Amino acid sequence: MKTSWLVDQFIYDGTQLRPLFCYLQHGLLGNACVAWRGPCDVSFEHMVDGEDLLQKSQIAGSDMVHFVAEIFDLNLLGGVALQRLLTGIVRESLVALNPTQGLKILRDGDDLYWDGRKLSISVAAKATNSVLIHFAINFSTNGTPVPTAGLQELNILPEDLAKLVLNKFSAEFISIQEASWKVKPV
Repeated sequence: MKTSWLVDQFIYDGTQLRPLFCYLQHGLLGNACVAWRGPCDVSFEHMVDGEDLLQKSQIAGSDMVHFVAEIFDLNLLGGVALQRLLTGIVRESLVALNPTQGLKILRDGDDLYWDGRKLSISVAAKATNSVLIHFAINFSTNGTPVPTAGLQELNILPEDLAKLVLNKFSAEFISIQEASWKVKPV
């Protein structure tokens, strides 16, 4: 899996959750994951989670670290499993970067919580020949519609977290692929 930390900051508005975003916008052909820092504001037009649409949830934040991944030739169940793996890797990375506070971070499905407040947002969606994942974690708690926590409170720098997560997610994905290639069919 190819990865890249994008130095330019830009908003996540939901339009980045589309086929070939990593390739056409950032030159990463194939299975890929990019990360960057920026605000978040997803309109109902670009929301893909039915629960958020039914509840008319606002998805917004003033400063977040975003991850967008595209994995090819995978069904949605596999994509959701990778989304949960990514969530676990983010939690593991937070613990590595701040062991004292990181151990207090709880994972519930594809969400992370610290001190009873939401740290992250995430969604997985099926495209024609790939699965797309967006995962984001608050840096600041400004502009969030629900009680949230952020990396700022945990004294974790966005770039440090993003690079660690990208490396771990890529290594884990490659390891999963290799494990599936070495087994004889029965």
